[in-house]
Amino acid sequence: MIRYLTAGESHGEALIGIIEGVPAGVPLTAAELNHHLARRWLGFGRGGRAKFEQDQVHIYSGVRFARTIAGPIALRLDNAAYTRDRSGWPTVMAVEGTGEGAEKVTLPRPGHADLVGVQKYGFDDIRPVIDRASARETAMRVACCTVARQMLKQFGIEVGSHVVRLGAVGYADAGAWRDRVAALAAEGAEAINRAADESEVRMLDPSLTAQCIDHIKAIKAAGDSLGGVYEVVVTGVPPGLGSYVHWDRRLDGLLAQAILSIQAQKAVEIGDGVAAAAWPGSQVHDPILREDGSFTRRTNHAGGVEGGMSNGMPIVVRGYMKPIPTLIKPLDTADIATGEAQPTRYERSDVTSVPAASTVAEATVAFVIANAFLEKFGGDSLAEITKRYSQEAGSRGQAS
Repeated sequence: MIRYLTAGESHGEALIGIIEGVPAGVPLTAAELNHHLARRWLGFGRGGRAKFEQDQVHIYSGVRFARTIAGPIALRLDNAAYTRDRSGWPTVMAVEGTGEGAEKVTLPRPGHADLVGVQKYGFDDIRPVIDRASARETAMRVACCTVARQMLKQFGIEVGSHVVRLGAVGYADAGAWRDRVAALAAEGAEAINRAADESEVRMLDPSLTAQCIDHIKAIKAAGDSLGGVYEVVVTGVPPGLGSYVHWDRRLDGLLAQAILSIQAQKAVEIGDGVAAAAWPGSQVHDPILREDGSFTRRTNHAGGVEGGMSNGMPIVVRGYMKPIPTLIKPLDTADIATGEAQPTRYERSDVTSVPAASTVAEATVAFVIANAFLEKFGGDSLAEITKRYSQEAGSRGQAS
């Protein structure tokens, strides 16, 4: 199985990642990782940092001649913007020294990890919490999970996403975008990305894109922030990934955890999970058909997952992101040093990062699917896995 660890702080020198368990022979270059890191900066409403931050990951080990060699893959991603303007390392987040002269942050922001992090770890300065809890960590997470994504591509499994709501602006319901997404997904989920990336807010509807931009401008002028909803779609997934036999092997549970592990995500649904709670069963469950010798479903309200397992339909996961807790217009807080009531201080931030969150969600979902795929078809090398996958596909076709 593939696992990964990230290390580093948002105002530190660099982010570090280690990915272990990747089979030998998977095609991999830094350019492929950097492509998705660049997509993470997409979206109208991003802060000033997006204008000059250039994320470029460096591969230190685990790859030879553009293919994985089964050893741990080590990645480094410099925090170029912070080291350039000296807002962080080596001053604020110096590894050595006493910290003398470094300004302490003592005003916790509502909705952030600030206060609870200080209470948990016993700090008298919120800065260590701010730096590790920061969504900057997702840059390295995207890089690590893109390795798993590259493996999936070898088997025709693609991951895409698009935004369906930003604050008060969005589609009325899933039916309003389902046909458009289905048409794109028929080409593979990456076609969804190519279409969504053309929009400044990663929405597939040009009129909604324009409305979202106006909405973001108005919210920024008010000193506030916006959350939203995005949808991740995975195509080419064979039936039988995950399992119903144990709670911790259910694919829908693993997908939900992957989304909620991303900073500021507060809810998740698989398929039409939220809407289906209000519908009668006759409108929820997907009729089974047999076409061209194989089983399929007439609809996909289940989002490609039944009984904790993939059913062969596209997997559909939606994430719900809360508004960013760093606001230009301050909220009430209390100083951790004095207890005095004060307005929150402003940390450089975005008005909204829902478009970016959708690309991070692609990565975390790809990681879950990759591990579920290896659990069923795993081997030590890409060639071995390909052989097993081909045999399974052949037997599945005969059985159906």
